[in-house]
Amino acid sequence: MNSQVLSLKEKFGYGLGDAASHIVFDNVMLYMMFFYTDIFGLPAAFVGTMFLLARALDAVSDPCMGLIADRTRSRSGKFRPWILWGALPFGIVCVFAYSSPDLSMSGKMIYAAVTYTLLTLMYTVVNIPYCALGGVITNDPDQRISLQSWRFVLATAGGMLSTVLMMPLVKLIGGDNKALGFQGGIAVLAVVAILMFLFCFWSTKERVETPPNATPMREDLRDILKNDQWRIVGVLTILNILAVAVRGGAMMYYVTWIMGKPGVFALFLTTYCVGNLLGSALAKPLTSLLCKVEVFWLTNAALCVISAGMFFVPMHETALMFILIAVIGVLHQLVTPIQWVMMSDTVDYGEWQNGKRLTGISFAGTLFVLKLGLAIGGAIIGWLLAFGGYSAGATAQNSATLSIIIGLFTLVPAVCYLISAVVAKRYYTLKTPFLKKILAELAQNTRDNQQPLLDVPVSEPHQVKRIES
Repeated sequence: MNSQVLSLKEKFGYGLGDAASHIVFDNVMLYMMFFYTDIFGLPAAFVGTMFLLARALDAVSDPCMGLIADRTRSRSGKFRPWILWGALPFGIVCVFAYSSPDLSMSGKMIYAAVTYTLLTLMYTVVNIPYCALGGVITNDPDQRISLQSWRFVLATAGGMLSTVLMMPLVKLIGGDNKALGFQGGIAVLAVVAILMFLFCFWSTKERVETPPNATPMREDLRDILKNDQWRIVGVLTILNILAVAVRGGAMMYYVTWIMGKPGVFALFLTTYCVGNLLGSALAKPLTSLLCKVEVFWLTNAALCVISAGMFFVPMHETALMFILIAVIGVLHQLVTPIQWVMMSDTVDYGEWQNGKRLTGISFAGTLFVLKLGLAIGGAIIGWLLAFGGYSAGATAQNSATLSIIIGLFTLVPAVCYLISAVVAKRYYTLKTPFLKKILAELAQNTRDNQQPLLDVPVSEPHQVKRIES
């Protein structure tokens, strides 16, 4: 087992890669539905459907990207080169996705569908190798949780930078022209994201080496689907991203129409993001004291209770809502680093089961279900708002729409967290003692496989040559 303590520079550099990703990911989650409906003028039902249908492409592109990354060979490793190659195209597509050309309604729909699909494809090209990189920087469990804690502290900071600054940038760049403001705002943030990706590439190193994968792609897909713990983490991933995507997508609507104070949105979002920062920082010390699986399901149970309780808060209790959103921010981001470590653990588990380390395809599957959860969340918001008769730009909304917004912000996340807690407690088996056993056996297998080379007499170089061939 590699017990090397990772440097601060490497942890920081790796975390910047996710900060760059979240500059776009969090913007999509919080603003893209609002941008499409209230700025670009698309029907809410169309946007929700578009979000969901784009995942049909991800069902193909995400596994393919994982399989390609697993087979990549370069001086920079398997996964790092894709971060370098994809950084600039990723930033450019971000700007196109937030542009508002003067087109007919059908033209706008086609433009939105094409640019949003390109955005998700470029996110796949960069983010699947990035996520897989975390599993090959180190295989030491303590270093992994430390690396992921750094990752999500910086990811939260990147998301906070993006989402909190977006509306001030919109106003600064566009003034009354919000369409220009959104385009200019995302252009500024995209440049920052590109620089972060480049630093991530430069500062990290792949240490967990695996032999070249010569098996057919179909066999790799079959093997990863047979990994029962990978499937469990997939379920947990989609539940947790669905909870945060629905709440995040409904947040602007909630602050505007339920709290009745659209001017406090930036402060409300900042409060949530500060909670996220604290939660990310707490993951490492808490999991040093308790099994990470216990921390995971207990925190999800607490999130369920608090989210359900928010449903009963009176509409204009602003101070109480600020307190509750801060607590939710802490608890949600506490479980996020743990969830990604659990995914790395399923890669070790799969190697222990069948002797194959399928890092890229494992994280590709995770990213697919993550984006699926994001799309389902967007679809749920779009469809329910349309069902309730939401009217963009209106001075008031009907009672059905208001009830739907409250439910989206509170009850839908509560249900997701409840199911997540039950699934993790009952079905996820890679708790600390079992995982240590797996890692010890993998390390022993590695030593055993290297042993024949050490036993070959020096006087028989032909044997060495035969073994190396």
